[in-house]
Amino acid sequence: MPISLFNKGDSGTIAKILGKDAARTHLESLGFTAGARVTVISRLSGSMIIEIKGCRVALDEVMARRIIVG
Repeated sequence: MPISLFNKGDSGTIAKILGKDAARTHLESLGFTAGARVTVISRLSGSMIIEIKGCRVALDEVMARRIIVG
């Protein structure tokens, strides 16, 4: 399920990152890799703040749809 469908407070473990382009590479450089634990901190107007590896990262819905959580 894409993390874009999660609500505030939901957590999960990343199963994979979709795509084979610069956006995927960018997400991986931010720590979004398979096996990493993520938590949705907040959602507002299509954007999300996600906690990963002790850091908070803001993503728009398009980027969030690439992150598949199992």
